[in-house]
Amino acid sequence: MGHKWTDQDSRTYPLRVDAVHEAQSSGGTVRAYLLNRAKPHLPPWLGVGGLGLAGGGASLMWAGSAGAAVGLTLSSVALTAATWWAGRSTSAQRRLHSAITVAAGTAWFTAASLAGPLAGPLPDLYLMGGATIALSWNVRMMLRTSDASGESGDKGLLAKVGLARAQIGAAKVEPNRVTAPIALEAGEQTNEDVTKALARIASALDLPTSAVRYTPDAGSARRGELVIVPEDMLSEVVEWEGPSNLGGSIADPLDLGRYDDGAPLVIWLPGDPDAGRNSTHLLIAGGTGSGKGDTALNLLTEILSRRDVIVMFSDPKAFQDFAPLRPGLDWGVEGGGRQRRHPRPHPLARGTRLPPVDPRSSAAAERPRAQLPCGRPGVRL
Repeated sequence: MGHKWTDQDSRTYPLRVDAVHEAQSSGGTVRAYLLNRAKPHLPPWLGVGGLGLAGGGASLMWAGSAGAAVGLTLSSVALTAATWWAGRSTSAQRRLHSAITVAAGTAWFTAASLAGPLAGPLPDLYLMGGATIALSWNVRMMLRTSDASGESGDKGLLAKVGLARAQIGAAKVEPNRVTAPIALEAGEQTNEDVTKALARIASALDLPTSAVRYTPDAGSARRGELVIVPEDMLSEVVEWEGPSNLGGSIADPLDLGRYDDGAPLVIWLPGDPDAGRNSTHLLIAGGTGSGKGDTALNLLTEILSRRDVIVMFSDPKAFQDFAPLRPGLDWGVEGGGRQRRHPRPHPLARGTRLPPVDPRSSAAAERPRAQLPCGRPGVRL
């Protein structure tokens, strides 16, 4: 039977329970339910009980010993300092809580070992102080797992990968993408620490390494954005749906496909001063068989589907991949050895063809320019 297990950071994981165990544990019961609910809160109480037994046993060996008094006092101080030092990678509250717990426990143990656990106020301190410390850890656990703000889950995740002091801002949650700004501890952590922790973050979330990314802020060494993409939308091949804006303008965006988070991959070729966008130069690169040709074919088809563009095309592979699009080109040439041109006068150019002229000569300045309406751009590929 399927079960779910929830960890201390409120994340659930599927578990499988065999039939025998299911029959034994389902018998009944309120007692089994209460025991299951109490288990996460037992460690602090077990620690208090163990401390009492250890103090009683130590008093039989070291009661009234001056040497034991010095050794236990130094050990208490050293253990408290070690706890404080070891907690430097955790939150300030957890570090302080841990140090206080160790200091109180070792101080009582030292006094009980030298004077006896029943001497003076030691029994009262043990009962009241031990219960208070155990309850404080129980309360801390409940707050950590039930914080409605959701911050505790993020803090728990960062604590596991050594970034407990990092501050996470308001996350932007999209259907298949989570983006969260991160501010690291000043003087203690840098963006490089987050980059090194990406694999551990992916492991904690049970995701592939490629699903977790970090973009550093160019203006800061300790700020950036953490991006998590739970599902890779590119893991399965999806056929291109064809031109996105048939008969539209080349000034409109070109839809070339999808990113791994499912967001559309769009580009603009002409610049737009009002939008603060420069013209786009596109380079398609990749290894053999990576899909360069198909990508270029989709791009060229998208461009040719627009009404206000002139395409001049040069193909060193003699149109092996782009032959179906040759009728739509305004000017094409096969690269390589002997070149073969395939001109097709654009109707807006009114069939006017002029002989080639050296652009540095005086004749070039006197040469008439073809005026294309609507400021039609030209695309060279």
